[in-house]
Amino acid sequence: MQFIDQAFIRVKAGRGGDGIVAFRREKYVPAGGPSGGDGGKGGGVILQADSNLQTLLDFKFNRLISASDGVRGGPNKCTGASGEDIFLKVPCGTQVRHQMTGMVFGDLVHHGETLVVAYGGRGGLGNAHYLSNRNRAPEKFTEGAEGEEWDLKLELKLLAEVGIIGLPNAGKSTLISVLSSAKPKIANYPFTTLIPNLGVVRKPSGDGTVFADIPGLIAGAASGIGLGHDFLRHIERTRLLIHLVDASTANPINDIKIIEEELMAYGHGLLGRERILVLNKKELLNKDQQNKLIKQIECEIGKKVFSISAAMNDGLDLLLSRVWEALEIK
Repeated sequence: MQFIDQAFIRVKAGRGGDGIVAFRREKYVPAGGPSGGDGGKGGGVILQADSNLQTLLDFKFNRLISASDGVRGGPNKCTGASGEDIFLKVPCGTQVRHQMTGMVFGDLVHHGETLVVAYGGRGGLGNAHYLSNRNRAPEKFTEGAEGEEWDLKLELKLLAEVGIIGLPNAGKSTLISVLSSAKPKIANYPFTTLIPNLGVVRKPSGDGTVFADIPGLIAGAASGIGLGHDFLRHIERTRLLIHLVDASTANPINDIKIIEEELMAYGHGLLGRERILVLNKKELLNKDQQNKLIKQIECEIGKKVFSISAAMNDGLDLLLSRVWEALEIK
């Protein structure tokens, strides 16, 4: 299935039905008076969160969504039928914005949650509403109102408790594949991950926790360089971040600072989000090199460093213990 996390759509609610001019025409009712009914209300457009969906693919080729109009009123004060509402299912975690202003219409986080994004027009009034002592035979009615019409931007922000971030080739996909049943693409070149990958990691209690492997960030990602800018939004909802660092690069400390600068530039409180700093690929260093590098990072960055080898499945139990502890505290 193709992963689409942004979609642009136009929604148009139905127009209200017109009221009518009508008079009673019954044999034994002289001067029956006005009996024009009201028009029906136009149908609305409603978004509904569905936990079974993981992508906005349905909106890639269906960008104009229109609800049906209300029916005009009838004689004998009969109100016209209302237009049917349209329910559009979106993945949990979808945020709805106005395309031009960026104003947030709403956030659909929980399964079954609904959001009306376009209200149908009200129905017009029939001439029965205009009966008065001064006008016993009114011929006035009103037309139905137009329904709301909006250009919307749908943004999917994945719902994961733990986000795995780092530069390309830090081993994020390998880590999530070892911790969970996720099967991301893994290769020895950068940018093998082009979409976020989700995996469920079991706690000792048996509960599942969703981890998200976010595609590699690079310097300038927050300003639109590389792939990371498109996916930084997916870590906005995470409670905890695992910052993965490749121990085999020329300057791991500089790699850490690059990610921190991008988190700061992107904002949304990401830099202040609790992060666990993890040195990966420790199998490529001898023991002395590992200890020296860990001390350098802890002195320079001021955070405790966990050392693991995702490929060799080494040090992961200690890392997970720290993750569960952090989630419990939070």
